[in-house]
Amino acid sequence: MTTTLPVPPSVEPDLPPPPARHRSRVGRIFLGRVDDAPWVRPALLALLVLTGVLYIWGLGKNGWANAFYSAAVQAGSESWKAFFFGSSDAANSITVDKTPAALWVMALSARVFGVNAWSILVPQALMGVATVGLLFATVRRWYGPAAGLLAGAVLAVTPVAALMFRFNNPDALLVLLMVAGAYATVRAIENGSTKWIVLAGVFVGFGFLAKMLQALLVVPAFALAYLIAGPPKLGKRIVQLLLSGLALVVSAGWYIAIVELVPASMRPYIGGSQNNSILELTLGYNGLGRLNGDETGSVGGGGGAGGGMWGSTGLLRMFDSSQGGQISWLLPAALITLVAGLVITARRARTDRQRAGLVLWGAWLLITGLVFSFMQGIFHAYYTVALAPAIGAVVGMGTALLWRHRRNVFAALTLAAAVAVTAVWSFHLLRQSADFLPWLRWVVLIGGLLGAVALLGALRLPARVAALAAAVSLAAVLAGPAAYAVQTAGSVHTGSIPSAGPEVSGGFGGGPGRGGFGGGRGNRGGFPGGGFPGGGAPGGFPGGGGQGGFPGTPGGTNGGTAQGGTAPGGGFGGGRTGMRGGGGGLLDAATVSDEMKALLEADADSYTWVAAAVGSQSASGYQLATGDPVMAVGGFNGSDPSPTLAQFQQYVAEGKIHYFIGGGGFGGGRSMNGSNASSEIATWVAENFTAQTVGNTTVYDLSTP
Repeated sequence: MTTTLPVPPSVEPDLPPPPARHRSRVGRIFLGRVDDAPWVRPALLALLVLTGVLYIWGLGKNGWANAFYSAAVQAGSESWKAFFFGSSDAANSITVDKTPAALWVMALSARVFGVNAWSILVPQALMGVATVGLLFATVRRWYGPAAGLLAGAVLAVTPVAALMFRFNNPDALLVLLMVAGAYATVRAIENGSTKWIVLAGVFVGFGFLAKMLQALLVVPAFALAYLIAGPPKLGKRIVQLLLSGLALVVSAGWYIAIVELVPASMRPYIGGSQNNSILELTLGYNGLGRLNGDETGSVGGGGGAGGGMWGSTGLLRMFDSSQGGQISWLLPAALITLVAGLVITARRARTDRQRAGLVLWGAWLLITGLVFSFMQGIFHAYYTVALAPAIGAVVGMGTALLWRHRRNVFAALTLAAAVAVTAVWSFHLLRQSADFLPWLRWVVLIGGLLGAVALLGALRLPARVAALAAAVSLAAVLAGPAAYAVQTAGSVHTGSIPSAGPEVSGGFGGGPGRGGFGGGRGNRGGFPGGGFPGGGAPGGFPGGGGQGGFPGTPGGTNGGTAQGGTAPGGGFGGGRTGMRGGGGGLLDAATVSDEMKALLEADADSYTWVAAAVGSQSASGYQLATGDPVMAVGGFNGSDPSPTLAQFQQYVAEGKIHYFIGGGGFGGGRSMNGSNASSEIATWVAENFTAQTVGNTTVYDLSTP
């Protein structure tokens, strides 16, 4: 028995042969080589089919999912102008607060298949299946099919992936494009191809058009891997990376340039900005503001290690009760195997591909994880889906590398430690959901520890026994996240802040209708930090009395006073605890009664907007119910200066808006350093028009002062 690592500095004994050519390009990527072992293709097909079932089965139960984006899809399916700019309504009053590439995919589907839950959500699920297949193709090139299958399986059953590939936020397209960029980088490292490294920049650039600066978090990982392991000389590698950066800027910047150059009078207002500028949106609200918490027009920032509206920051953020069950199941194993893999490959040649793979995916994991851990601006647990491909890749590669060296003491101990730590951590995560399959945590713990002990014996055990130990270990470490993923797929998810898995103690999200804003996992629209900064809702809520509030029935149907606390009947609602039959709120769309729908649809063709409502989520419910444009006053948070009071008054004078709907949105922009225009508009409406109650919603007929 030896304790030295049996890997000479310039030898790559584990490197699979270069991929053989296949009849078709798609076949080469997803179905592998013609000389694969007989089990590879059936195993891959089974993985893709099961992933498709997990992501597509019962998808319609989510309805409009995030109605904010569904309304923009509906608008884009009717107006090509709304399609291009990502407008919230077909009359192009304001855009969503992201670049619209993800909306383009859904809107094209809606144009073909009609506007419905399936046409909006199925493209997300198919992107999830494609991401799993592409991750397999990327990892297997340098580590073999077993590593690729493990990487794909880890990604597929990660709970937050099962959530977001069944949802209509931009994250599905973002993750697919980032993995495509990693695949292109791998191809470039293989032969020093300028074409492939430039293509990696193009993929990241289009990822920017899905979710702006978050796509750039993988750029250092791609650049570092190619700079270290690319075959050409250093000078050429630097030039190639500069060309890749130029391709990134062009593929993302063309859209920014067009939007900036189009006169403001010819396009919708840029939602999320205070100056009607997509550059401001990119660098501010969706850029540096996410890092330092200084997000003008937002609903509050982080607050450092002590906690804030978006939860505590720090190294352990990905492991806390809000994020842990979403993403962290195999995160300890990924970190352990990453370090071990880098130790094993440390003395190999500069161009060693296996070490390059560890650098690429390891840097992706560490950089993105650290940014998420310390960012003090808006942060939601579902953002962590961007970590899932990196965790899957590192686990797949590291496990394969350690398994090939399992007769080495260091490799065997590391592999056993990774399994044991994962089993213990999974037990902890499952214990947070006391009522969810209480027997499973014991099966995972016992199976994982037994598997770890058996793996220690791999130094001496016959190959078949070692393979059985590996199978038991694999089942144990995947059982927890897989159970969470299945539970996630079987649950309804709506609103702006979805969360994967069952209810957990001290966490965030959870089943519908349980709990309130922070604290427990009782509200899918809640906040991890325990509510609003300072305990109250800035700016007040509909219903009179709240500073900056919106018109409503005083103390009645659509809310009450919001001084120092939450309005009892609406306003900021989320999940299933907000006012579902009234004006909606910041986090969830309104549920529209038949009476209200009939009122809005009557004589709808005579108006540009059948109604206006404060906040995009509130407006989206009415727009999706009627199919007619509804103006989102103030954008998503109600804090954008669109329209101003003067502009709104002009629209009313010109007969372009029929009704104003009270009781929605957030408003009170000044307390968030944003615009107070929405509150001014609401006040003006209440002072000059007569309120009426339809169902349980307060509305104002703007055609009759």
